[in-house]
Amino acid sequence: SEEPQDAGDLHKMVLACDIDLLNPPKELEKRKHKLHRLVASPNSYFMDVKCQGCFNITTVFSHSQTVVVCTNCNTVLCVPTGGKARLTEGCSFRRKADS
Repeated sequence: SEEPQDAGDLHKMVLACDIDLLNPPKELEKRKHKLHRLVASPNSYFMDVKCQGCFNITTVFSHSQTVVVCTNCNTVLCVPTGGKARLTEGCSFRRKADS
């Protein structure tokens, strides 16, 4: 048989979870599921990818489900994975500004 906890132990347990729920830290919000955040926001984004051969800029979706190729030189810019698309080695990208 377990002994009941005294009030001191209960008070310590409450203080261990001391987080401001109205203003959570950004790191904590980023790790949460997109629907469980304080304000729901998607994990996906659009990005400008620069081709390493001809330096042409193409807009690519971060979670693209198709292979994206450069319109000028037909080199592969990214390939799909289970989640985010994997950029080709050497391609530089810039996340598009939220509009």
